[in-house]
Amino acid sequence: MNLAWEIAHVRLYTIWATADGFGVAGALLHCSLGDVVIALAMFAATGIVLRSADWPMSHPRTGSTLVVIGAMAFTAWSEWYNVYGVGSWGYTASMPMIFGIGLSPLLQWLILPPLMVVAYRAVWPMLSGRHPAYRATT
Repeated sequence: MNLAWEIAHVRLYTIWATADGFGVAGALLHCSLGDVVIALAMFAATGIVLRSADWPMSHPRTGSTLVVIGAMAFTAWSEWYNVYGVGSWGYTASMPMIFGIGLSPLLQWLILPPLMVVAYRAVWPMLSGRHPAYRATT
């Protein structure tokens, strides 16, 4: 999901116009892997706070809210730091902004974590052998 989001919003960053195809592909891979690390860290931190590794099943709303808040806070800091602090990347004029931060990366962390929880809740019963259809065939 993160790679799809990165591909969808890469044109809102200046790298689209300044790098060659390999540079853009490298940036997409780098950013997607970074997003995976952010998601894993936020999901793990939420498990610690909720004292449940299985929080997507037991506390999906509370857990999703914690992940969204943590990921958006980190992303807001990271975007500010990388755009204005060290100049690692920049926005095009097409990037919608909120308080000087790109809206697209913030929306990514508002939308994707709840979708990840929905996907987890849909897949986990089959993977754990708890799905009725799975038990009936084994």
